[in-house]
Amino acid sequence: MPKKISFKPKQVTKKILSPLHDRAYDVIKNRFGLSDDLEHKTLEAIGQKYGITRERVRQIEHAALETVRKSEEYKAERAAFLELHDIIKELGSIVAEDELLGAVSKDKSTQNHIGLYLVLGNEFTKHKEDDHFQTRWSVDDDVANTVHASLHKLYGSLADDELVPESEMLDRFLTELKDLNSEYRNEEIARRFLCLSKGICKNPLGEWGRADSSNIKTRGIKDYAFLMMRKHGSPMHFREVAKAIGDTFEKKCHTATCHNELIKDDRFVLVGRGIYALKEWGYKSGVVRDVIKEILKREGPLSKDDVVDRVLKERYLKRNTILVNLQNPKYFKKNKDKLYTAA
Repeated sequence: MPKKISFKPKQVTKKILSPLHDRAYDVIKNRFGLSDDLEHKTLEAIGQKYGITRERVRQIEHAALETVRKSEEYKAERAAFLELHDIIKELGSIVAEDELLGAVSKDKSTQNHIGLYLVLGNEFTKHKEDDHFQTRWSVDDDVANTVHASLHKLYGSLADDELVPESEMLDRFLTELKDLNSEYRNEEIARRFLCLSKGICKNPLGEWGRADSSNIKTRGIKDYAFLMMRKHGSPMHFREVAKAIGDTFEKKCHTATCHNELIKDDRFVLVGRGIYALKEWGYKSGVVRDVIKEILKREGPLSKDDVVDRVLKERYLKRNTILVNLQNPKYFKKNKDKLYTAA
């Protein structure tokens, strides 16, 4: 929900830019998208307009901003900058640029004026986008440093393909933020802090993890299938998986395509006719005799009924299918106690 501002940005901007000469005024308007087209012009584009270099445009921009900062007109509009400072503090004292602008207004023109104030105000610190974080603005260095360090630690604590429910992720993150003042340690602000990170994201089901994990950054049907089966918690027929993907994510998913994707991905194990399970649940790939051999290797000699019971826990098969495989002397034999072992 937008934070209501009491000042009128266009009026404030008109006043604080009034000390500038025509060319400097035009450069600032174009650089910050304050013209009618709302477009942020590049240094190169402005340079071509005036027949000067990019570097000269940058120098004009820098000098113009300094002129504004030193002017009486700027000092007279101090209340608008203090109000913007308080909004950022209320949002957590450090906030992603896109979220901050969206919180102030949904109007692009207003957002561009606020962008100018952020650059002008000495109380605002811009942190440029890097490999770890989004572009963000802060008004408290201590809070910013703590949040950055805590996000680094939280990322380091996550396994490559770990999926964490949002409630648990918030608890873990709030523990990392224990040194912050209590006003910043709540779930709403913690979610906002999490969105600063480029390394930690949530998937379409609201589960959090490392952004580069296929569990988070879904790249196709197989990834959506994995999320659906994980949510379901037990083996599913590929037709069920395809329907669940369509219902949950509103993605077109043909059953044949789904079947083909599951077969090719080693995260899934075919445990019956068209029924798949996740390997992480303990299911192992292989034909029926491979499953029997693995069970006998793991548990030692077993009776016929015990073999059948164990296999049925790992495969959706008919009893006779298991017995036919068990009777093959090439792979299995009975010992003196009439228990089956691998041949």
